[in-house]
Amino acid sequence: MHAEDLDHKELLVLEPEGGMIRFAGQRALLIDAVAMGLLRKHLVDNFGITAARSVLTQFGFAHGWRMAEAMGVEFKWDSSEDWLRAGPRIHTLEGLFFIEPGSKDPLSKEGSMLLASYEAEQHLLHFGRADEPMCWTICGLISGYISRTSGKEIYVLEDRCVGKGDAACHLLGRTREEWGDERAEELRFFEPKRLKECLDVSLHRVTETLKIAERKLREHRRALVRVARDVDEPLGIVAKSDQMQQVVDLARRVAKVESTVLITGESGAGKERIARLIHDESTRATGPFIAVNCGAITETLLESELFGHTRGAFTGATQDRPGLFEAANSGTLLLDEVGEVSPGMQVKLLRALQEREIRRVGENKSRRVDVRVLAATNRDLAHGVAGGAFRQDLYYRLKVVELRVPPLRERRDDVLPLARVLLADAALRMKRKISGLAPDAADQLLRYGWPGNVRELENAMERAVALGRGSRVELEDMPEEVRQAFPQPVASRGAVKPLEEIEKEYILAALELNGGNQTHTAQQLQIGSATLYRKLKSYGLIGKKRAVHQSAEPGAASSACLSKPVT
Repeated sequence: MHAEDLDHKELLVLEPEGGMIRFAGQRALLIDAVAMGLLRKHLVDNFGITAARSVLTQFGFAHGWRMAEAMGVEFKWDSSEDWLRAGPRIHTLEGLFFIEPGSKDPLSKEGSMLLASYEAEQHLLHFGRADEPMCWTICGLISGYISRTSGKEIYVLEDRCVGKGDAACHLLGRTREEWGDERAEELRFFEPKRLKECLDVSLHRVTETLKIAERKLREHRRALVRVARDVDEPLGIVAKSDQMQQVVDLARRVAKVESTVLITGESGAGKERIARLIHDESTRATGPFIAVNCGAITETLLESELFGHTRGAFTGATQDRPGLFEAANSGTLLLDEVGEVSPGMQVKLLRALQEREIRRVGENKSRRVDVRVLAATNRDLAHGVAGGAFRQDLYYRLKVVELRVPPLRERRDDVLPLARVLLADAALRMKRKISGLAPDAADQLLRYGWPGNVRELENAMERAVALGRGSRVELEDMPEEVRQAFPQPVASRGAVKPLEEIEKEYILAALELNGGNQTHTAQQLQIGSATLYRKLKSYGLIGKKRAVHQSAEPGAASSACLSKPVT
């Protein structure tokens, strides 16, 4: 029998009653090509590309070897050459690939030219264009078949592949000795030892990562329990205020879909924390989360940073380098300070978002990317659109859903819980035993306006931990601007404080700022000393011997000075 005599109508036998499919005399399965592509993606995502290649190459080798044995038993060949040439024919009938007419076999000097490789097609679908050949299973398959029929170990490798942008996949088959050292590293993928090493390394890496994460989580929880017992901290976000709870709820809802999200808010308000929440609550949580500050990079470097570059694209580009879009594949990319992007770069960014393709600097081919893009800015982009500084089409492409993170001064209920969490984190990093905030320190945190938002509060807590002498943060450990802050007349959970209460808090704060000296306090408040005296008396602070003593300043004999106001 000749290889050309093989016909799928004769090879394929369907037994519907028994649920059996036989091909070339052996039981076969119909498996969706996309399912095989998903298996490849799962292997790469969970065990790494090296382990995935080892698994698929050796699976293909075993498949090819088994097929060669079955063909040798099922058919009587006129020659061993016909048995060998039947391999590509049977694989074509199975739908794995198509051999270009007139193409030689892989053992020839010219090699084989494959078209319509299912494996290259699936790699492009799930990963985009690659930098190296990707038909790992097919190479193993043909290697196994040829090795069995020829009676010696033959290893088939690609030097061109549709998966990396070539017109066709080109395969060459050689013995290990004939390959020499030229591609010795690729030949290791055929070795069972290599597979075991790859899986051992992958499992060890995963195990160690989980152990480290669990240890950090336990330490973090212990610190929070010790310092902030009343804090409910979902995914690192403190949301006691109604405003912040609404933001977190909306972030969790939009995380379930793939929409682009624009996160706005003042600098330091926690925009990146919200972006991380969206990533962690999404189906991409197992993928990478990468943030890039667009305002800190020049236009030329930003293009290379986002899209990557090829060797020689510009001075200093000594090798190919993938960009952050490719690095964030299957994950989330946060474009922080997107309002700083130049008009020229905005055009390229818009194309990447619309086409889901990027082109490296110095390259003339596009690469598919599977990335969810989030954007953050402290600018008013609508104003930028009106002024012509920001493209309207990019603005609406980014603003599918907008999340506004309120500044800290608008969510007073979050200040103390957030301060305790940040205090616990700082104490854990510095290995200091800090149990909490002194009452006067906590009160002063609420008085301050926090123009720098959460970032400023974090710095204040770190300073307090670094300078603290006791087991809790005292007022003297706070930054000067915080110590000198006067009460802010703000609403708390929708309830506005009475004016009389605000006046009392303000007067007592001014009195404390002046060390209890009523004369200086009255002068700063621009009221008479008698007026101040009456108000303090109405607060119940005058007439208590412990609270009052005479001022030691010349000319202030009639003034009383509070050593410490009683509130």
